[in-house]
Amino acid sequence: MLTFPTPLQVIVAASLLWQGTAVAGEVCARDDTGEQVCLEQPASRIAALSPGATELVWAAGAGDQVVAVVSYSDYPEEAKDVTSVGSHTRMDLERLMELEPDLVIGWVTGNPPEQLEALKELGLPVFSIEPRTFEAVSHTIERLATLAGTEEEGFAEAHRFRRGIAELEAQYRDAEPVPVFYQVWDEPLMTVNDEHLIGKVITLCGGVNVFGDLERLVPRISPEAVIGANPEAILAGGMGEENRHWLTRWEEFPSIEATGKDNLYFIPPSLVQRPTPRMLEGSRLFCEKLDDARARR
Repeated sequence: MLTFPTPLQVIVAASLLWQGTAVAGEVCARDDTGEQVCLEQPASRIAALSPGATELVWAAGAGDQVVAVVSYSDYPEEAKDVTSVGSHTRMDLERLMELEPDLVIGWVTGNPPEQLEALKELGLPVFSIEPRTFEAVSHTIERLATLAGTEEEGFAEAHRFRRGIAELEAQYRDAEPVPVFYQVWDEPLMTVNDEHLIGKVITLCGGVNVFGDLERLVPRISPEAVIGANPEAILAGGMGEENRHWLTRWEEFPSIEATGKDNLYFIPPSLVQRPTPRMLEGSRLFCEKLDDARARR
């Protein structure tokens, strides 16, 4: 009896052929610095050096292979039980080496370059990531799954994320624009531009980022600039998943359209500020808030 591969199996096989392997059993993937990282066999002891990397490794189906994380690696729940080796900016290299990882997942702009270089000099394979688009999130999951030997689960999750984002794109393609200010930090006051992944969430939902044209990915701004931009909706995270106090500042400025219409919305920060599959949930919530603002016109 003939059997045929499923579409997902075809995708996995094609990707593996595209990435290529140098010898039988070896797995390779190119990281976001352009470096080709090859392992003699799939990784079984993984160190994730950012909360986002931890989530992505779990999304790739390799959570059971994680032996080291850094502070604030709080999702999924199981990650809290993994040994922490410090923060993403200050790692305990001695403790990390004691855990004998065979793959380290670095953060391009978050981990100090000198520490990542030190790990490489110690002989550890370092795969550095920095997904800045929705597609890059899916592709990162696939590459991590390839390196960990968990392709079936990882590629399925990447496909689920792609499909969900595509559905939102179709749903909001012709939505009425809503001028938006997204607050990523309070002191100093900070936002994002259109190149930032959160900026792409704004665009996805039919929003117009009032600071989208600024040069820096995460620019500092003043309260006066926000007042002058007069956004129709203000969305903010906060220090914690249920803490909306960052929005109270804007309640003092009734001249801002967002305040006058009570379009001040809290978004749990981990849902949009980490480049992981949970951005799909965060994007849906973001879009719902902008729909609410549209309904108040």
